[in-house]
Amino acid sequence: MTEPGEPTGSTRRMPTVGQDDAGTARQAPDTSADRREPVPTLEQGDGSAGRFWSARRVPAALLALVLLGAAGLLLYDIAAVRADHPAMQWRRSLADGLAERQLDDVAVLVGAGVAALIGLWLILLALTPGLRDLLPMRRDRADVRAGLDRTAAALVLRDRSVEVSGVQSVRVRMGRRRAKVRALSHFRELDDVRTDLDAVLEKAVRELGLARQPAVSVEVHRPAKKG
Repeated sequence: MTEPGEPTGSTRRMPTVGQDDAGTARQAPDTSADRREPVPTLEQGDGSAGRFWSARRVPAALLALVLLGAAGLLLYDIAAVRADHPAMQWRRSLADGLAERQLDDVAVLVGAGVAALIGLWLILLALTPGLRDLLPMRRDRADVRAGLDRTAAALVLRDRSVEVSGVQSVRVRMGRRRAKVRALSHFRELDDVRTDLDAVLEKAVRELGLARQPAVSVEVHRPAKKG
């Protein structure tokens, strides 16, 4: 393609980047955007990542509603008493019951036990992260965080296991620290199948990219005979 007004077959002298006083060309600095850090692999970086914390929306909402209702009812009754109205029947009955019952009464002990259990349950929810079904993955970037569902991880291990020669069916139970694989082999020696499964699952677990790789236990059996 030629520019308008330029004869066909003519040549143009390309402009130089720059010349110094001696007339020699200077090379332009390399500002290429391709100079980037290499993408980290599974073997690079410490990969440390903590568990994901649950928002606990349902327990928090229920507790807030209960406390809001109890506080509102109590404040209404106190305001009614201040306005020379009689206290509500439930508060009079509660005050009389607490005044008459002893501390070793069965009802008092049961109520105290239930309140203590509810308090311990709330403390446990506040101190534990939850989301046990979400496995944290390796964190090689400070601004990137990912997790893998335990069911999805179990499906990956199962799909890799059924590709092994001699494996008829596989059941995988995926935990946070251990993966239990139970396979049925309808031919080949069981020891050979177990060896191949160990190698395949070790590579599959490493490729999952989890922050804490679970230990894998493999069991290989023959299918039950029919009849």
